[in-house]
Amino acid sequence: MIIKIISLGLASALMFSGCATNDGPEYDGRSYQQIKRYDIGTVVQERPVVISDDGSGSFMGALVGAVLGSTLGGGNGRILMALGGGVAGYYAGKEIGKANGDELTVELENGSTIIVVVKGKDIKVGDKIKIIKDGNKVAQVDKIN
Repeated sequence: MIIKIISLGLASALMFSGCATNDGPEYDGRSYQQIKRYDIGTVVQERPVVISDDGSGSFMGALVGAVLGSTLGGGNGRILMALGGGVAGYYAGKEIGKANGDELTVELENGSTIIVVVKGKDIKVGDKIKIIKDGNKVAQVDKIN
């Protein structure tokens, strides 16, 4: 029984791990051939924020919780364990899916001021940045040296 659970966990981890090794920016598979526009600006204010789960953590948590619950439950309790595991996994995945980010107030070269939220970037007040846009969405934010 334990071997099945471990095997299922390893198989899930391998299935959802990425194969790309490039350290460059990551683009959505649907938008990589689209024309992008960019703005250049200077960060005038920075504020830490929490970015909520986009739904993927909740979904994966519910899925893994339901599978583990149904594996551990026996007889009539199997359905109840699957349901309980799914609910518990949903809430755990939702919390795990949260990330720290920064809300940047940016004064653009054209004189306008915008706010951009970034995750995992070391951008501070005074830094000059390039904001790559995909339509009205931010595709990438990079610090200019």
